[in-house]
Amino acid sequence: MDRPAAGASYQRFPRVRIRELRDDYAKFELRDTDASIANAVRRVMIAEVPTVAIDLVEIEVNSSVLNDEFIAHRLGLIPLTSAAAMQMRFSRDCDACDGDGSCEYCSVEFLLSARATDSDQTLEVTANDLRSADPKVCPVDQARAYQQALNADYDTNAGEQRGILIVKLRRGQELRLRAIARKGIGKDHAKWSPAATVTFMYEPDIRINEELMDTLTLDEKRSWVESSPTKVFHLDPITKQVTVCDAEAYTYDDEVIKKAEAMGKPGLVEINAKEDSFIFTVETTGAITAYELIMNAIMVLRQKLDAVRLQDDDSDLGELGAHLGGP
Repeated sequence: MDRPAAGASYQRFPRVRIRELRDDYAKFELRDTDASIANAVRRVMIAEVPTVAIDLVEIEVNSSVLNDEFIAHRLGLIPLTSAAAMQMRFSRDCDACDGDGSCEYCSVEFLLSARATDSDQTLEVTANDLRSADPKVCPVDQARAYQQALNADYDTNAGEQRGILIVKLRRGQELRLRAIARKGIGKDHAKWSPAATVTFMYEPDIRINEELMDTLTLDEKRSWVESSPTKVFHLDPITKQVTVCDAEAYTYDDEVIKKAEAMGKPGLVEINAKEDSFIFTVETTGAITAYELIMNAIMVLRQKLDAVRLQDDDSDLGELGAHLGGP
């Protein structure tokens, strides 16, 4: 392997193109970079972008069928709106409080009080019953219901508006508690992860050998196209030509390659992964928008790189650079 010349730069200039963007979903292309950067972005989105989640629960009364620990765990997994999380402090780093939840810089207090009085109906206690001391931090269902309530077509009886179920109470049962939400990251606990799903794939480069394809009969073409588990290829019923209709649907299963070899036509199709082009799919829990998740992940990654570049003791890095650039 050839070594780069002394002082050579590995700097690249990645390009991003947004294909689809909604509040909780994004699909974009990342080009002109390698898998290490793509995977770093993915891992930061999953585990290092901060959000707010319930971390401390003080239960005053609980006569439900679920024990205190079970309810506390369910509360922690309720996604909370976290647009302001990047500006909040981690409770371990906050010097303005003792972590009891009364600090405006690092925590938010929630109260819940519910009691079943109807003998014939089961009372469903949901995330919508939580009352936040800070209107900027509330259960995602509450925020979504509030936004939809501003629309004329809002349906107050819609099942989706009930919120995430915490516990069910029968007559005489009661639940009363105080909860403290704090800033955290998914590396510490999954409840702080803002990502429901973050995946990326190499962009496939699919090329059909037209000369070999023309030697196949119509039935052979149809059989070959149908051998793909996903609809990657299309057989035009008029022109009898096989074309690539959705390259990104290819799952690198090699089924069409195996089918071509079984038909005695090796080389019928050539499929390669573009090593510098990636397609990302991002889904959030609703704690922050997909756009905020992507931008915050880039900001966190830049902070990490700056910390390495600006560290005080750079002697080891200097020796490493001299070694790599040496003869």
